[in-house]
Amino acid sequence: MDQLEAIEYAKVFEQAVRLYGLSHKFTTNDICRLHHLWLGTIYPWAGIYRSVNISKGHFPFAAARHIPSLMTDFGNKILAMATPCNIQAKEKIASSLAIVHTELVLIHPFREGNGRLARLLSVLMALQAGLPALDFGNIRWKKRNEYFLAVRSGLDKNYKPMERFFLGVIDAGIKRACRKL
Repeated sequence: MDQLEAIEYAKVFEQAVRLYGLSHKFTTNDICRLHHLWLGTIYPWAGIYRSVNISKGHFPFAAARHIPSLMTDFGNKILAMATPCNIQAKEKIASSLAIVHTELVLIHPFREGNGRLARLLSVLMALQAGLPALDFGNIRWKKRNEYFLAVRSGLDKNYKPMERFFLGVIDAGIKRACRKL
């Protein structure tokens, strides 16, 4: 299943870059659409907010009954303010990415794929800001615990740990892009 999801993710990434331009203001409908484009051939519930409560380890995500209102607030208060992400200063870009990413992951609106979808949205926002594609390679290895602690810090609206994480991701993307030149 992981391999199939990865194949579909690569397809939706290319499609999303074409669909959402530099001046696009993302909405919760876009988030549902991206999730459906990615996982719609695999899961019948793709793009539909979950109706079951879920947790990862001992960490419970938002209760399913609250997801519609949480996503409405997320769209109106966070996405509307952070997109299009046409900021120039790297630190401010990292701050916008951190807030959007953390809040979306904490809501965890779908049964599967929330973290990867949040990373896809971060990449699209970074492209809007004129950055190269972000490099999340270190999330799987040495920075995994740092990432999870940063998400948990978001429960208290403390986005500084995630901002530091995104500064590293931005720098890794820039370094990778420079190596390609």
